[in-house]
Amino acid sequence: MPEIMANTNNGNYPIHIKTGILRKLGQIVSASIKGKKAFVVTDENVASLYLSEAVKSLESSGLKVFSCTVPAGESSKSLEMLSLLYEQFYHAGISRSDAVVALGGGVVGDLSGFAAASYLRGCALIQVPTTLLAQVDSSIGGKTGIDLPFGKNLVGAFYQPKAVVIDPQVLSTLPRNRMSEGMAEVIKYGCIRDEMLFESIEKGLFDLEWILERCVRIKTTVVQNDEFDTGERMLLNFGHTVGHAIEKVAGYSNITHGEAVAIGMVFAARMGILEGITPEGTDVRIRAVLEKWSLPVSTGLDKSAIFESMLSDKKRLSGKHFYVFLQSIGQAVVYPIEKDTLKDHFDQVFDNQ
Repeated sequence: MPEIMANTNNGNYPIHIKTGILRKLGQIVSASIKGKKAFVVTDENVASLYLSEAVKSLESSGLKVFSCTVPAGESSKSLEMLSLLYEQFYHAGISRSDAVVALGGGVVGDLSGFAAASYLRGCALIQVPTTLLAQVDSSIGGKTGIDLPFGKNLVGAFYQPKAVVIDPQVLSTLPRNRMSEGMAEVIKYGCIRDEMLFESIEKGLFDLEWILERCVRIKTTVVQNDEFDTGERMLLNFGHTVGHAIEKVAGYSNITHGEAVAIGMVFAARMGILEGITPEGTDVRIRAVLEKWSLPVSTGLDKSAIFESMLSDKKRLSGKHFYVFLQSIGQAVVYPIEKDTLKDHFDQVFDNQ
């Protein structure tokens, strides 16, 4: 597959998508940095599968390799784990010209990405996503961060990697539910920017490399146009306002990010219909595709708690609430909406799940 270049204000970087490319990780990293050290951050699940292969590749390119394995799961996006990485970077003698290699899913990418962004005011970062969700979404665009007890991703930085290395082969070890979680984001891309992508999934036509390339190109284009998330990039938040609120109310447990976003997309589609923006039946099509991938389309969590959490969401500009609605499958719009109207629509959708 072709190499995709991401062009940002802070430099351009390649996104490599190729089956088996993990074996060439060392070549890519050594070509991307001036230093001679690589610090691999991974989690307990990924370490047993791919850490050895990654280290071998890095060492074969003449790099001195260090690694740290954090617990799997959202709880690792914490101040405690961030502090641990700082300490280990220090003892390894990592410099600004050395590489921090994020080998894992979105949690590892966010955590180690923020550690790289902030340690010594910025070390080289290489993203090596190992989940579908991370490959099509979180590894691209430079968003890094950790959670605080009162909210998700409240501390972070926009920090672009030196390269992203996507190997579709690693998805062969991904459990079905984690593939489904990633498919929620793939379906999102179809909803906001690519009707052909949505229809191919709707019809059950599944070419993984084609899907990856399609999603990466959408994400890259949107990020290039709005690197710091103040305009067009907000389209990527389709389904995320309700989704993030559900995650928060659930205590970031018992429901995955993709599952929460799936529910959020159904809400957004139905609310868009109530607002007169989204065509009737759009929500039915989205529900059907999500259900094919065993993703939830409703929630039994507390309605008031979800709405209050929505109001604290970061997707606001100049004190106004903005929501991403669909004008059609493949065409999304960022839409300003009054709080009372938002609540009326949300209540109506919730009560008729």
